[in-house]
Amino acid sequence: MKIERLSQDKIRVFLTFDDLMERGIHKEDMWNVIPRVRELFSDMMDQAYAELGFDANGPLAVEVFALPAQGMVVIVTRGGSASSRSADGDDDMDMLDDDTEVFEMEVTLEQLDTISYAFRDFEHVLDACRLLRRHLPAGGRLYSYKESYILHFDPDGLPQDVDVQAVVAILSEYGEAASVTEAVLDEYGRVIIADDAVAVLCSRFG
Repeated sequence: MKIERLSQDKIRVFLTFDDLMERGIHKEDMWNVIPRVRELFSDMMDQAYAELGFDANGPLAVEVFALPAQGMVVIVTRGGSASSRSADGDDDMDMLDDDTEVFEMEVTLEQLDTISYAFRDFEHVLDACRLLRRHLPAGGRLYSYKESYILHFDPDGLPQDVDVQAVVAILSEYGEAASVTEAVLDEYGRVIIADDAVAVLCSRFG
């Protein structure tokens, strides 16, 4: 579990599938109200307070993004409303009952069908691409977005024989999973390489 502060009232938590499995939670369980999910959220808030001094008092807005082959990104913002909902408008969901710590949360659940990784340094992008080249003969788009470089892949657009787990492992070594969507990147980011980013970078920079 990795936690970082995005602002005074917002944190981001990255959970790998190993983090979930250690707690006996499957990816599908994040869409259901089960005691282990409540315990997981309580653990996240305890760790956020211990590491960052983030106090989860008051209403919270919680965004849960499921990332293909990577895990979950959970963004917690203080100051949300007390109601809870799912992304597709389902009935209210109370992730924590009155007999546990009480968190008032508005919950948004979203399944992302793309792979996006953010890199602070361009050299890290190049290092990742040199290793990715053997797995990805084509595909990928490179953006500049909020002082980071983002490599963005559509799994459906990758060759069928690509080992997605190996690709994610390499990306994780040099970058961080990003929950930003392609629509946001297209609107607010800047496209540096529109197609076959890995191959283009390797050809230009060796």
